[in-house]
Amino acid sequence: MKKQLTYIAAAFFFTGMVSAQKIDLNAMPKPGPTPAINIAKPKTFQLSNGLTVMVVENNKLPRVSANLSMDRPPYNEGSVTGVSEIMAEQFENGTTNISKDDFNKKIDYLGANLNFSSNGAAANSLSKYFPEVLGLMADAIINPKFSAEEIQNSKERAIEGLKSDEKNASSIAGRVSNALMYGKNTSRGEFETIESINKIQLADVQNTYKKYYAPDNAYLVIVGDVKFDQVKPLIEKAFSGWKKANTPVTPMEPSSNVAKTEINIVDVPSAVQSVVSLNNLNTLKMKDANYFPATIANYILGGGGEARLFMNLREKNGFTYGAYSSMSASKYAPQFSASASVRNEVTDKAVKEFMNELNAISTVKPEELENAKAKLKGSFIMSLEQPATIARFALNQKVQDLPADFYTNYLKSIDKVTAADVSNAVKTTILPNQSRIFIAGKASDISEGLEKLGYPVKYFDKDANPVAKPAAQKVDANVTIGSVADKYINAIGGLAAVQKVTSVSMDATTKVQGMDMSMKLLQAKGGKMNLNVSMMGNTVQKIVFDGKDGYMEVQGQKSPLSDKQKTEMSKDTELFPELAFAKSPEYKLAGIEKYNNEDSYVVKGAKDTYYYSVKTGLKTGEVKTADGGSVPASYSDYKDVSGVKMPFTIIQNMGGMDINLAVKSYQVNQAKDSDFK
Repeated sequence: MKKQLTYIAAAFFFTGMVSAQKIDLNAMPKPGPTPAINIAKPKTFQLSNGLTVMVVENNKLPRVSANLSMDRPPYNEGSVTGVSEIMAEQFENGTTNISKDDFNKKIDYLGANLNFSSNGAAANSLSKYFPEVLGLMADAIINPKFSAEEIQNSKERAIEGLKSDEKNASSIAGRVSNALMYGKNTSRGEFETIESINKIQLADVQNTYKKYYAPDNAYLVIVGDVKFDQVKPLIEKAFSGWKKANTPVTPMEPSSNVAKTEINIVDVPSAVQSVVSLNNLNTLKMKDANYFPATIANYILGGGGEARLFMNLREKNGFTYGAYSSMSASKYAPQFSASASVRNEVTDKAVKEFMNELNAISTVKPEELENAKAKLKGSFIMSLEQPATIARFALNQKVQDLPADFYTNYLKSIDKVTAADVSNAVKTTILPNQSRIFIAGKASDISEGLEKLGYPVKYFDKDANPVAKPAAQKVDANVTIGSVADKYINAIGGLAAVQKVTSVSMDATTKVQGMDMSMKLLQAKGGKMNLNVSMMGNTVQKIVFDGKDGYMEVQGQKSPLSDKQKTEMSKDTELFPELAFAKSPEYKLAGIEKYNNEDSYVVKGAKDTYYYSVKTGLKTGEVKTADGGSVPASYSDYKDVSGVKMPFTIIQNMGGMDINLAVKSYQVNQAKDSDFK
């Protein structure tokens, strides 16, 4: 009751203030004065092996974090590219002093987090357990247990990841665009392949560790509920045995922008969206006078939902769900990038709008400048609530050679930026006339429009090698839509066997964000369907349709299907749409394309597109079009089920993420009418 009265009193007090001051509720509040910033300075010392340690005492919470990072230029891994990532995985496999199981059980028991990367490590725990966690972290780093067996396990996981990325336009875009900017055989442009991962041996991992995972020029930042005098001897004891590598620094390979803006295309035949990125290299550093003006320019251009790119490509034109830009002042790879995933049919229009915005950013409006300053200052002030921010600041100050007052004057530095400063910064950091416009997408759909934009267009394969423009394959005159359908029907078992199928049920599993998901799909002639998707035994989504009526259930909330949904679902009366290809004028044979790595006949319907292997006749995939966009799927691993071959591996792409469905079983002709009620 007392609290309730307090809230009521506060409400009346606030109401009185509003009335007395006659505040205009429609007016934007004016920002207050720029606050003074006081940032804790770390206490610093260095071990004889070169490891620099910075300690920031923060006793607000009984927690401590430790972040280790190595300040070194990228190095070329050559024929064993990926070895550093494989090496990093080994640190979690125990040490020469403790087994893998005991090591991980100990971390779990202490309620700690401990992670390793090719360039460092991170740990956090309750302060009372920190000495023990720090010891485990140091033991893993100094006494790693490298074994051929565990390295092979890591290689197999890496190869599985590469295989799943083979048709992913976003993964292809990131790999190839980087290779084109820096050179595919350079330290900053090389990328992992199945071949390079397969070549990695125990000796390669050991050699990489000895040469590059070392305390030379490394930094350990401790932030949290510690006392400097107590933690210093702990660190000295834990890390003094870590030996210097004295590996000479290899100069980075030179890189430069293209002399004139060009379009680089990688053909991803299965893509229903184009991944577009505009990139250029610069020399921006955090200590440069242009750093704050360039940061503000980037925010106005593509820093969020109110930035120019977002408002143009999404809000005005509806080309994408989001368009953004980034300005990296990285010590070793500073660059500018702007990107979005757009529908195939508007790829050329999106590129044109990107270029319009890049050319226009040299001029900013006063209100844009003030808004950007307010947002950037607000983000900075909020970040100070996190102890990790102080650690990052301390590290940046050392690695980026920043002046001692860089962060205490951060807000003032933002305030000082003028529109003229932004314009000057743009001239050296956002270069619309020297950019690579990189696109990973379906070349047959996007090339014609892109070639009309007036920029040179070059084509590359998925390994960043130059190739000729993908040419459309000609369909033999004897091939018709009917013969494609017949070849498929014969390939899966023949017309007689297919016509006997009245229902098919499928039980499949997959992982979504690391969690197991099950899917049971039952379909019957007449458009009947029962779909049940569950996670951890709980139904996430359920759709039931009896051919005329039905419902949808999402997380326990049940609702009837809309008239539009029922109309669409009732159109799919056949379990095998191929039986209707020759009879219906809506289906057209549209040529031959690569799909699921196979030359495939393309059959286009009013909304959906189907692909059939030229060689085997089997369906390689299909693209379904719905209100939410296009959903591509690929099919493989066909096996006999009651006389009819069915695919046991199905990969669907949902919102740019591949969902790999492993089919556990099929059942034929087992459905009952009650299954669809």
